[in-house]
Amino acid sequence: MENLKSGKCPVMHGANSIYETSINKWWPKSLNLDILHQHDLKTNPYSNKFDYRETVKKLNYTSLENDMHDLMTDSQDWWPADWGHYGGLMIRMAWHAAGTYRTSDGRGGAGTGNLRFAPLNSWPDNTSLDKARRLLWPIKKKYGNKISWADLFILAGNIAYESMGLKTFGFSYGRPDIWHPEKDIYWGPEKEFMRPSEERYSNLEKPSTMEHPLAATHMGLIYVNPEGVNGSPDPLKTALHIRETFARMAMNDEETVALTAGGHTVGKAHGNVKVDLGPEPEAAGIHNQGFGWLNSSGSGVGKDAVTSGIEGAWTTNPTQWDNGYFKMLFDHEWELKKSPAGAWQWEPIEINEEDRPIDSTDPSIRKNPIMTDADMAMREDSIYKEISLKFKEDQEYFSDTFARAWFKLTHRDMGPKSRYIGPNFPTEDLIWQDPIPKGNSNYDVNTVRDQIKDLNLSIPDRVSLAWDSARTFRNSDLRGGANGSRIRLFPQKDWEANEPSRLSKTLSVLEPIANKNDVSIADVIVLAGNLAVEEAAKNAGVDINIPFFSGRGDATQEMTDINSFSNLEPMSDPFRNWVKDEYKSNNEEMLVDKSQLLGLTAHEMTVLVGGMRVLGANHLGNQDGILTDKVGVLTNDFFVNLIDMNNKWEIEGENKYNIVDRNTGVIKWTASSVDLVFGSNSILRSYSEVYAQDDNQEKFVSDFVSVWNKVMNLDRFDLK
Repeated sequence: MENLKSGKCPVMHGANSIYETSINKWWPKSLNLDILHQHDLKTNPYSNKFDYRETVKKLNYTSLENDMHDLMTDSQDWWPADWGHYGGLMIRMAWHAAGTYRTSDGRGGAGTGNLRFAPLNSWPDNTSLDKARRLLWPIKKKYGNKISWADLFILAGNIAYESMGLKTFGFSYGRPDIWHPEKDIYWGPEKEFMRPSEERYSNLEKPSTMEHPLAATHMGLIYVNPEGVNGSPDPLKTALHIRETFARMAMNDEETVALTAGGHTVGKAHGNVKVDLGPEPEAAGIHNQGFGWLNSSGSGVGKDAVTSGIEGAWTTNPTQWDNGYFKMLFDHEWELKKSPAGAWQWEPIEINEEDRPIDSTDPSIRKNPIMTDADMAMREDSIYKEISLKFKEDQEYFSDTFARAWFKLTHRDMGPKSRYIGPNFPTEDLIWQDPIPKGNSNYDVNTVRDQIKDLNLSIPDRVSLAWDSARTFRNSDLRGGANGSRIRLFPQKDWEANEPSRLSKTLSVLEPIANKNDVSIADVIVLAGNLAVEEAAKNAGVDINIPFFSGRGDATQEMTDINSFSNLEPMSDPFRNWVKDEYKSNNEEMLVDKSQLLGLTAHEMTVLVGGMRVLGANHLGNQDGILTDKVGVLTNDFFVNLIDMNNKWEIEGENKYNIVDRNTGVIKWTASSVDLVFGSNSILRSYSEVYAQDDNQEKFVSDFVSVWNKVMNLDRFDLK
């Protein structure tokens, strides 16, 4: 039998085993619940007993780091090192692993080792980084389970800088690997790399209009186009986009200048030949996959290597940590030129021969240094210029600022300092780490419980406060949560989502208990919420005790980075049936997004919503989704009444529905789209049906309590 298309015989092959096109592309738009179930045990080659963060503590750190130092100058013929030193390549790998981090949703960053997978391994900005990983393989092979790829990527950058003379600020181990690319990260609306920037801006002239949560000017770049906005050189215009993209990565102007200069103090750009790149790495033939973009011009390596298309080093001594970047930038005048590969770059109009860097492959040749449009922005923008000149005159200050910024860049998504592992992490408290004092755990919890019970606080008041305090947690970068009780501090205390007036009143009742018993208000908030849930469960005929772990601390205003915490402000809270405004994403999508950031599965999300509704925890007491006549009783009424076919749904207005008696037409309840999706979406309805069964009332209570307790303790890293 002949396959007419290929001329080859068919085989029994029923699986959709390739991603040539999306399997569901022809299907109606539906919620992507897959993001709630990624990284499960089926993708992980290790058993659930393997704990990398414990295993890495057994590593011989000194031996590993010595081997990493040796690697830097062990040039391989298949991918020779520039000037015999892999430092520039390894730094770029570490930078680009970490540089995907963005503050708005905490996603991206270096914490997962996702640089191994598409799409990141195929981004134009990440050309040849697969080769850096292959250079690291002998070390990974040697140390095996005791070192993750995620840690190795960042360690390689640190060691590279140290080997070239920089005193780094520190390094922490402890980044577990993932085993497939994340499905939850939105990289942009474009359908191909390097599309014009206008596709992600409302107004390209105003960089702040870039679509959130994005933090780069193009699909496939880390920050900005090195040739200028949309590839058109204009340093002042580029400066505005640099400021926005780095701010979205939690960097201020001084950190931005330090990182730009420090990244270009060493290494070089590659674009010495006309570009003839092959297909993107994942589309290459089997024999070429996993090498990064391949250039078929000449040898494709060494002098013929192509990365950005820009060609040249930035400093006279590209394998030394020094102040040469600023001297080169300010001591010369620059003009626009095209690289051999055809990319825009700036080159000096006049330069002494001894100031020109030696060619990376031929020590008998000197070549012009180069600057990108982003580099010229450090000279032309008035704010960046002032900072640059300060660094130019004080190399020690520049080195320290860079080292701290580099540490922040590479550790931003690791959570608090208490999670750091190894001998070389800094002990200094840094405000971007969201420091929290250690709380008192040596007190009689039952005494505090009894005092809370005596208060005149409703179940909805206590549940809402505890939830609002805990829901800020983001599993993406391990920020937020109930520990620290920052809900009582600016800016959180004034967030609309937190009902400031109600918040203030509830806190004023609970704070005296905290003071009287010398315990944190953070502990009291969570304990009050737990007691409210226990009381509601008892009202439903189920006696249950929620585990309580004391020891939370109370942060101060001085420990709180106001600008950084602003990114945690909820624009919606589907669990309390509230949305601040109308958004491009619908409410159901925002529900799934928030659930993913909290680390919830689909059935955990389902039971949590159903429980929150019957507890009466809606924002400002709105009645949407309160599908019960027994508010404050932890029943499964939400699910029972949602899927009862004696009821029908009618549209009342924008995101407003009535649930009416099918026979009489009498309105029984109102609901939002977030409520109804648990009865309409086929997957979510299947969970709702479980909780609506007559024999699952106790299961409902048990499952709700389990996920409630999970959310209350998401940030208790001391318990994990």
